[in-house]
Amino acid sequence: MTDKPVYVTSEGLRDLKEELAHLQNEKRPETLAQLTDAKEGGDWMDNTEGMLFEEELAFIDSRIRDLEYMIKHAQLIEPGKDEDMVEMGETVVVELDDGSVETYTIVGASETDPAHGFISNESPLGKALLNHDVGEEVVVKAPIGELRYKILEVRQRAS
Repeated sequence: MTDKPVYVTSEGLRDLKEELAHLQNEKRPETLAQLTDAKEGGDWMDNTEGMLFEEELAFIDSRIRDLEYMIKHAQLIEPGKDEDMVEMGETVVVELDDGSVETYTIVGASETDPAHGFISNESPLGKALLNHDVGEEVVVKAPIGELRYKILEVRQRAS
C-alpha cells in the first residue's frame, strides 16, 4: 500500500502539531485520570460513566493516530509558479452562471472548511479548478446538474 501525501499549508501543519500536542499532553492524561477515578467508584460492570470515558479515550487515541499519520505524510503546499493558473494553496475568485461571485482557497483535505471558503483539492470543484487559468470556464457535474464557473482572479498565497 502506498502512503498518500497529506497536502497542507505551513499554518495547517502547525495546527495539526498543536492539536496532537494538546491531545497527548492534556486531553488524554485528563481522560485517563477520569477513567481511573470512575473504575474506582464501585461496580465496574454497571459503571456507565466509566464506559463513556473508555469511549472518549478510544476516540482520542484514534485522533492521535490520524494526526500522527497526517504529520508524518505532510507535504507542504508551495506558492504557485504561474500567477494566472489555479494551484494548490491559492485563492480563486469565480463567477457562476447567475452572475454571483464566490471565492475559494484550494487546500488539502485536512484543512477543508467549506463554510469559510476552504475547499479540498480532492473535491469536485477543487479538482475542476486546479491547473486552469484566469478567463477559463470549468464545468462541475453536481446532483443538480452541471455548474459552470468562470475564473476571474487567482490570488497567490504568500510564501
